[in-house]
Amino acid sequence: MAALPYVPALVLAAGGGRRLGGRPKALIRHRGRPLLEHALAVVRAGGCADPVAVLGAAAAEVRAGVDTGDCLLVDNPDWASGMGSSLRVGLAALPAGADAVLVMLVDTPGVTPAAVARLLAAHRAGAGLAAAGYDGRRGHPVLIAARHFAEAAAGAEGDAGARALLAAHAPDVRLVECGDVAVPDDLDTPADLARWTDRQLDRPCAPDVPLVSP
Repeated sequence: MAALPYVPALVLAAGGGRRLGGRPKALIRHRGRPLLEHALAVVRAGGCADPVAVLGAAAAEVRAGVDTGDCLLVDNPDWASGMGSSLRVGLAALPAGADAVLVMLVDTPGVTPAAVARLLAAHRAGAGLAAAGYDGRRGHPVLIAARHFAEAAAGAEGDAGARALLAAHAPDVRLVECGDVAVPDDLDTPADLARWTDRQLDRPCAPDVPLVSP
């Protein structure tokens, strides 16, 4: 039996939460724990190995206040320039031999293990680029095969992240519908935070999000 592809997760968690009053996004609490803990639990439960998280704003506080387990934490000193620099730092820090990487944003708490697992399955079925789809629209997370790492890093500028790579290879991007198991909304403003607080009280999101750290 052939070995499964080796796909670590890359969690981008450097944002300073400027529109949230300067509260670093990694430390915002969701379902009783910091968003970074939540994101790491999701990617692990979805089947990703050896997660890497990129820190930026309040990195020392995040290291001290978040239970990240065996996650490799790397700092992005240029985090304020946007997500692109964090993607470059994270890609450079991936374990050797990775066949692909699943890129997860720390401020998308509605992403579930089921969504992660679907992207991994798409890669096993041959997709070199894949993205979660929500009613046909591309969202997060995204999966990038190793052969695209250099191009992804070269095109990661400002807040664009992997956008340039996905646009350049649009016909080859496998859109994996996840709208039935995940919620695409990110968390950028106090209004977003209030909506997510209501959601976690009612727990209407997909029930497979782990509620305790693995």
